[in-house]
Amino acid sequence: QVQLVESGGGLVQPGGSLRLSCAAPGSVFSINTMALAWYRQAPGKQRELVAQITRFSITNYADSVKGRFTISRDNAKKTVYLQMNSLKPEDTAVYYCSMGLQYWGQGTQVTVSS
Repeated sequence: QVQLVESGGGLVQPGGSLRLSCAAPGSVFSINTMALAWYRQAPGKQRELVAQITRFSITNYADSVKGRFTISRDNAKKTVYLQMNSLKPEDTAVYYCSMGLQYWGQGTQVTVSS
């Protein structure tokens, strides 16, 4: 079972920024034709889609993060990023990356608190 490697989570004050990264290990597979996405799950809530980017780099965002978050991809590095700006306490959750809905990261905690 291939697991993606996530990094970049942590504790940040409201209004701050974080950048999450998610990489496919080694030369296991190519991500060029895959849709990539970030999900999050807050305590007591269902996992929700935050942002996705297609193989043609078309992006889609949850209404709650539009204008604040940016998803991007680097196929050569087999990596997907999530730049999160103007963070709010309600963004607090465990963030998971997905590649093609086949491969998942282990989750990284993002906590927004003063």
